[in-house]
Amino acid sequence: MEELRKKIKELLLQIDQAIVALDIPQKHKRLDDLRVHTQSPNFWQKSEAANIVKEISNLELQITDWENLKKQLEDLEIVCSDNQADDLLEEFASDFSDQQKKYEQLAQQLLLSGQYDQAPAIITINAGAGGVDAQDWAQMLERMYLRFGEKNNYQTTYLSRTPGNEAGIKSATFKFVGPFAYGYLKEEAGVHRLVRLSEFDADHARHTSFAMVEVLPEIIEPKVKINDSELRVETFRASGHGGQSVNTTDSAVRIVHLPTGLTAVCQNERSQLQNKNQALVVLLSKLERYQASKKEEERQALKGEYTAAAWGNQIRSYVLHPYKMVKDHRTEYESHDPNTILDGDLWPLIKASLRQVKK
Repeated sequence: MEELRKKIKELLLQIDQAIVALDIPQKHKRLDDLRVHTQSPNFWQKSEAANIVKEISNLELQITDWENLKKQLEDLEIVCSDNQADDLLEEFASDFSDQQKKYEQLAQQLLLSGQYDQAPAIITINAGAGGVDAQDWAQMLERMYLRFGEKNNYQTTYLSRTPGNEAGIKSATFKFVGPFAYGYLKEEAGVHRLVRLSEFDADHARHTSFAMVEVLPEIIEPKVKINDSELRVETFRASGHGGQSVNTTDSAVRIVHLPTGLTAVCQNERSQLQNKNQALVVLLSKLERYQASKKEEERQALKGEYTAAAWGNQIRSYVLHPYKMVKDHRTEYESHDPNTILDGDLWPLIKASLRQVKK
């Protein structure tokens, strides 16, 4: 029992250091200020109301996660101090192991200090080279990210979705809202490669498929400004069934930024005005990233012109045949359990990416 108490004290010290590093007391102050702001007259008529509510929710979750973890460990330390508790050592050790895993997950936040790491993430998946197999692969990635969001209590909202002609999807865009959504998911951007026996080949031969994943932060207060004269706004009817929560009315909106050719689409909302506003948020995020980028290939990707979602450009490979493996080519992380990863368990890959970026 003494060894367990020592481990608890060490972990509590690490938690205290993390709370200081993440400036949780300052987040408390910010949260109190925002709550006062929501009590002001006509708050819900203000344009920034929705963004303030999102920030309040993120702050509450981040503060609660750390403070609850500390409280649970302090309670465990107290019960372990009882000299009569030796018979419960195995149970207490199991509780400690659970809390240690929770700490290890939360501690990833210490590696996230980027300007937009705490922002919501906007993920776009586009099928690449590989025909129907690529469109099916794009849908598998769509499911993987949505499962990740579900398992980690992220709020996910579709912005647009275009189904494939025979199977899968041509593209899908959705938003993740939750603590450090962009910080955790930003390194998912790039070409993803799949090797498997094709379900769409009469010979059931081995096929290689590609899909491009784009990850943007939702920038609440962008530095760039857009004049209405620089925009072309188009309305259309969403094609196909549209997927979860995607309607098929004529309210879908596409906005084109004429000087750069950047586009953004939203078809999730029933209101054309809501779709336009959300598409504008995505466009502003793209434009800010576009102007900040010094790499021409990244600029082309944001414009939708970067079509080399093909061999040699992949950031990660998923092999289902003739053997099973997932390999990230940037971090060299490997897993021989692709099914678990495709079911949304991305934390090992995310941790490896964060450590690589931090070096």
